[in-house]
Amino acid sequence: MKTLKLRIKDKHIKELNQLSGSVNFVWNYVNALSFEHLRRTGRFFSAYDLSEYTKGSGECLGLHSQTLQAINETHAKSRKQFKKAKLSWRTNRSDAKRKSLGWIPFKKSAIKYLSTRQTGKKALKSTIQLSLSKGQKLLIDVFDSYNLSLYQINTLEIVQDSRNRWYACITVKDFPKQKGGTGSVGIDLGLKESATTSMGDKLIIKQTQKWAKKLVYSNSIFYLLRIV
Repeated sequence: MKTLKLRIKDKHIKELNQLSGSVNFVWNYVNALSFEHLRRTGRFFSAYDLSEYTKGSGECLGLHSQTLQAINETHAKSRKQFKKAKLSWRTNRSDAKRKSLGWIPFKKSAIKYLSTRQTGKKALKSTIQLSLSKGQKLLIDVFDSYNLSLYQINTLEIVQDSRNRWYACITVKDFPKQKGGTGSVGIDLGLKESATTSMGDKLIIKQTQKWAKKLVYSNSIFYLLRIV
């Protein structure tokens, strides 16, 4: 598995802030629910148990059902990993003392790669379609430095940094498969030119030019001595 981190264009900031607020709402709800259940019964909720309480809420929050499952799984895994009865609350309010950076998880069924196009001599931009609730779709454009068309996307998480920039962290299964060349070319090594191909292309480097005359002179003397 490999994770690719791609910058998302700033035109999507408003939509991503709204979605991250919905994710924080679900996180805080399952956080409080898990702690209350532990206090009453002495047992922890699993990700499956939490899914029973969040089922159907995606329609009101604008989140895909698989996103809700990913939130529940991450919460249950983090609580078990850090051995805590309750995790930290999440908020993206601007006036909060401890603001949480945005986080929006997506599973494979909610991700669809659309296209990759060239925007400059070397720059690439790709478009990804993400499924939300009630058949709604979110199209995001990313600055693609890996060429996503070569990979098979597994999962995707949209994260925010402290500079209010958003990134798509994409896990991929397969590394890009690049085919080797099938053509052939002949190369002739020389004295004046370092190499000459059968296509007529010549390679000349400074080192070759520096010693070319001396090499020709020494080879000529060697040839004459052999004749004598």
